[in-house]
Amino acid sequence: MEAGKLGANVEVWTVSMDLPFAQKRWCGAAGVTAVKTLSDFRERSFAQNYGVLVKEGPLAGLTARAVFVVGKDGKVKHAEYVKEITTEPNYEAALNAARQAAGS
Repeated sequence: MEAGKLGANVEVWTVSMDLPFAQKRWCGAAGVTAVKTLSDFRERSFAQNYGVLVKEGPLAGLTARAVFVVGKDGKVKHAEYVKEITTEPNYEAALNAARQAAGS
């Protein structure tokens, strides 16, 4: 995973509506070890605060795909909201923003 090569000062988090046991199962199946997972299932506060809560349609109540890079100062340095949930975000742009935020 490229994000793991960004150095000790960079953390990778994933936030979803999945329950914690499902997140853990996914990480195990995908061989992901350096990602911290958070579930927004109960309060949906992350989804609401970051504008990723799907409000209408068959996926209402889930989170849209998005990537955020937050700098050491706590400010969002990069944000990408993916229009179609089946589309992957531009990971290279996020990695470049993370490298810049980390100063590497």
